[in-house]
Amino acid sequence: MADHSSEYWYPAAAYLYALHLDGPALAWEYLRRHPDYRQDWLRRRRRSNSAQRWGLRLLENPVLDARDAHPAWFPDHDAVLQLYPDADPPPDAGAFTLWRLPGHKHLIHDGRRLILVVRWPGVCLHFALAPDLADGMAYAYAIRASGTSRERCLALLASLGKLATVTGIPPVALTGPRPSLAPLLELHTLQALDATLAGASLREVAEGLFGTDAVADDWHADSALRARVRRLVRRGNALMRGGYRRLVQLPPVEQGRAAVTAKRP
Repeated sequence: MADHSSEYWYPAAAYLYALHLDGPALAWEYLRRHPDYRQDWLRRRRRSNSAQRWGLRLLENPVLDARDAHPAWFPDHDAVLQLYPDADPPPDAGAFTLWRLPGHKHLIHDGRRLILVVRWPGVCLHFALAPDLADGMAYAYAIRASGTSRERCLALLASLGKLATVTGIPPVALTGPRPSLAPLLELHTLQALDATLAGASLREVAEGLFGTDAVADDWHADSALRARVRRLVRRGNALMRGGYRRLVQLPPVEQGRAAVTAKRP
């Protein structure tokens, strides 16, 4: 059996960042792996209108993972907060001061307006800036009246609250609780998908995810481990081929041209 330990998908540590991604960021991780999307990126000068088939305003470079990419989804996910000048500000209204916002900031033009992305450990906020909003103005937040749940509104308010209390520079390291099962599922799914796209068999995928000892102890036709790996591969393929759209509240579309299945051992 071939040694895959030096391949990019084998070390689980390379996927740890996936434990902290929100829905839109996870959607990008699955989309950027799609072979058809990668082809559209390479042909973007000849096919300038191909972004919308993927639910984007503009094509984003698939080489960039969610830590560096800034995909502009169309229409906006409900995590995007709109910022407008406050038409009737109180005397103590806060002023919009771009460079005083804490954390890492990215200002992007998505072809229609400016989007400000602010990242701080545990917080990632997207702001759509109104054209007439200027630095130093009193401002107001706006969200869609429909399609945004009460829970989502509360989560946005909590994130804004965290950002409002931040002072200083981002910490070098943070400690936190053990990841829940949901983020771990995404980590394993992405790793299994990459292994499959690289041509690995189900057994090789299992060895990369769970170790050679675990596979040696429990790998046979009806083993729970084999069934688990098969489900991960199936899930990753489904998310890559359109399932990612539900993570950004986009309607489903037809599947792409190619299909990827893992080689059987």
